[in-house]
Amino acid sequence: MDTVIRINDAVNNFAWGSISLFLLLGTGLVCSVITGFFQITHIKHWWKKTFGCINKEGRIINDAGALSQYRAFCTALCATIGTGNIAGVSTAICMGGPGAVFWMWVAAFFGMMLKYSECVLGIYYRRRNLEGAWSGGPMYYLQDGLGSMKHCKKAGRILAIIFCIFSVLASFGIGNMGQINKITINFESSFLDGVELGMFAGAPRVNWIIGLFLMIASAIIIGGGFRRVSAVSEKMIPIVSGLYILGCLVVIVMHIKNITAVFASIFRFALGPDAIKGGVAGTAVQLAINTIKNGCKRGVFSNEAGLGSSVMVHSTSCTREPVRQGMWGIAEVFLDTIVICTMTALVVLNSGAIDLSTGLLTEGVNDSTLVAKAFGASLGKPGEWFVVLAITLFAFTTVLGWSYYGGKVTEYLLGVNAARVYRFVFILLIVFGAVMESSLAWDISDTFNGLMMIPNLIGLIVHIPLIIKLTRNYIDRRIKGKDVTPMLSFDKDIQRDAERAIKKGMD
Repeated sequence: MDTVIRINDAVNNFAWGSISLFLLLGTGLVCSVITGFFQITHIKHWWKKTFGCINKEGRIINDAGALSQYRAFCTALCATIGTGNIAGVSTAICMGGPGAVFWMWVAAFFGMMLKYSECVLGIYYRRRNLEGAWSGGPMYYLQDGLGSMKHCKKAGRILAIIFCIFSVLASFGIGNMGQINKITINFESSFLDGVELGMFAGAPRVNWIIGLFLMIASAIIIGGGFRRVSAVSEKMIPIVSGLYILGCLVVIVMHIKNITAVFASIFRFALGPDAIKGGVAGTAVQLAINTIKNGCKRGVFSNEAGLGSSVMVHSTSCTREPVRQGMWGIAEVFLDTIVICTMTALVVLNSGAIDLSTGLLTEGVNDSTLVAKAFGASLGKPGEWFVVLAITLFAFTTVLGWSYYGGKVTEYLLGVNAARVYRFVFILLIVFGAVMESSLAWDISDTFNGLMMIPNLIGLIVHIPLIIKLTRNYIDRRIKGKDVTPMLSFDKDIQRDAERAIKKGMD
């Protein structure tokens, strides 16, 4: 076990090291620059085409093998909004101080255009599977995009396979057993603390009961296919995220007098805890590095921009326009990190658990209980229960979303029938997530999550000229009103059908 831990630590330091994070933020910066900082310069347009059309054309389905734009968005959010929005934020603040929140915003700002670029390429390179449904994702723009370049055919295929393997492993860990384990631990600590219910096969009986219940619930939803998963997502995500945001607003309003000090501490400590004096002053540079690293890492962990995961469900959208789905990717990161993660951070920093003058934790506080105590300090025991319920629902929706991702990469590797087998195994593993030891499993899952990022970022970098062309083509046609031929797909047949659909007003 010690050997496994050492190996995982070494690989994790590589996957989430300074070079990888620099590559991540650098790619996000490049994607922002080449699109003219689309997330800012065209904010009115993408807001109107996403949040502004949720109850209108966003719900229209004009393709039997696709989801509506809004439903694809909700299904992607299912996997994106998870424990990272709660536990991940508290971990970032505990390890990096209040300044980590600023770097989460930075990661999200550039992450918007990473997600945009992923979704644009996902739509452009997607194709129909044997069941008539759309399939897209990094494996396709690596195989058909990078693979079409001179001397890169084998490289594109190999990177696509590597991405899929890491995705499957990550789906079993951080997308399944890790989330279920977090649900079990929080439920036990909040509702069954001190209650002895006996042991079975080396684990508390209650863990087995929780695991079986969640496995059955997941089987009912996942067993119905991606349409049932997306239908449940469309119902759950607005309710769960809305309730959590409302709960955060209640706590923030109760401490509204401190809000200026909270924001001041975020910006003051963004580049290092300058207020720390005395014997620890010599560590300020290292703490500054930790602040940046943990803020960026947890930001990516929360919104998954750069990992290439949620593009697999965005690619099922009924839109024919790559850029239009790219704008839903911007909206996904905005809602996940800029809104929900910020709400969590403001509650935590308002709670008194963090000394805003030094940026240090108060005695007896740790990252696993920080958010619950923050709500409990303002709302009492019901506040702690509220956090447990939020983590449970967020974690469960993550499981649903990742079941789809894992199925898609398995489909790419082994075919549609193998994807059905994958989903069966995925459901069975849920019960094991409830009874396993969490620490190492989370660490290994985090490593695979980071390893997914590397081939995906390579795919984005080599497609920068294409992203520029697709973005300019859309802006010229849809915003400036120029009469130019649309760029919709790498496949001539799909391009032709998409053009006809657009001429008929179906997009």
